[in-house]
Amino acid sequence: MSSREPRDKKGNLRRKLYEMPADVKLALEENAVRADYDHRPPYQRNDYVAWIDRAVRPDIRAKRLNQMIDELRKGGVYMRMDHPASKK
Repeated sequence: MSSREPRDKKGNLRRKLYEMPADVKLALEENAVRADYDHRPPYQRNDYVAWIDRAVRPDIRAKRLNQMIDELRKGGVYMRMDHPASKK
């Protein structure tokens, strides 16, 4: 275990928190899925933003953003996995 990894007091690994880029925020609002996004657990919101933000190519970024919006619109899905808690 590296001492440089961010950990909480119990030794659990903490994830880096990502700021929501303006284009992601705009896409959530334009597609009327901001409330669905806000109802997801914090780790999922952070994972979505980080995943989109890490895309190097613009076409991959757009593909990831569209996947997130589709999953939020549909409900019950998180990163192509079943997520019953968000089912509509």
